[in-house]
Amino acid sequence: MATIRDVAKAAGVSVATVSRVLNDTGYVHQDTRKRVAKAIKELNYSPNEVARSLYKRESRLIGLLLPDITNPFFPELARGVEDEVHQQGFRVILGNSDENEQKELDYIHTFSKNNIVGIISATNNPIQKNYGDLHIPVVFLDRVSDKHLSVYADGVQGGCLAATEMIARGSRKIAIIQGPPSLRPAQDRFQGAMQVLQSENVDVQVVQTNSFAFADAQKWANELFHLYPETDGVIASNDIVATAVLHEALRRGKKIPDDLQIIGFDDIPQSKLLFPPLSTIRQPAYDMGKEAANLLIKLIKKEQVDERNIQLPVTFIERETTRKVD
Repeated sequence: MATIRDVAKAAGVSVATVSRVLNDTGYVHQDTRKRVAKAIKELNYSPNEVARSLYKRESRLIGLLLPDITNPFFPELARGVEDEVHQQGFRVILGNSDENEQKELDYIHTFSKNNIVGIISATNNPIQKNYGDLHIPVVFLDRVSDKHLSVYADGVQGGCLAATEMIARGSRKIAIIQGPPSLRPAQDRFQGAMQVLQSENVDVQVVQTNSFAFADAQKWANELFHLYPETDGVIASNDIVATAVLHEALRRGKKIPDDLQIIGFDDIPQSKLLFPPLSTIRQPAYDMGKEAANLLIKLIKKEQVDERNIQLPVTFIERETTRKVD
């Protein structure tokens, strides 16, 4: 990999001259600029973004913090962020907190040391003081914050859709797997589903959880069927949890969707590859990522922002874990 010294040697100039060209500071003769530019191109030289940011006291680096990179929903968010950030001339530094508050804080400190100009966070702790002490823009993604801008999907509508579709397809003994109580989107989904179910003549059971992790979801799926064996419909907190429910139901010999209907939430790419393919509520993850990146860059550039909270619509995706209706 070429260094700034290699560029200087190829162009026949000093390292200081190359630095002035790269950072557009001080006077450099036009012919010299051309030689330096030619050397940079021939050597395929890429300046160190962190070093440049320290020198110029500014950067083009944005921190992206995700709670669990193993959940396929979050790479979809990240791709939307990265595409928009790259298009606008910025770069992304990624952190994965594993839903651990201390690890999340460590990444925030790492971002700050690398002189980033903004953070997009899908943190599980959007209200904690870690973000309030920062002097750079912050946008929350798939999360809601009272103090910062947010981009998220309509969880309440998603919950309503899931419950409405479940009832329309004949389930009357329905279990809701409630997502982590600390996450507003998870509780919005739960409240939306309960609004519909409580107004209908159905039996409703609630299984409370504290994470979206698959290993935990397997335990909750087993608990669900142990406590409520007559359940004929499950509204899961996300597709990972729905997958665990599907696996456990099949292991117990239940026919899907005749004996049991299942609706997930997110529409991760793997949902359509399950057997049977999973019916779910689709969040527009890629679009959410792009919106969050665009919003953050507006803040970085000190442009006018008309909406503090951007809520995107959700849709029901019918596959084969629910019955057909006219």
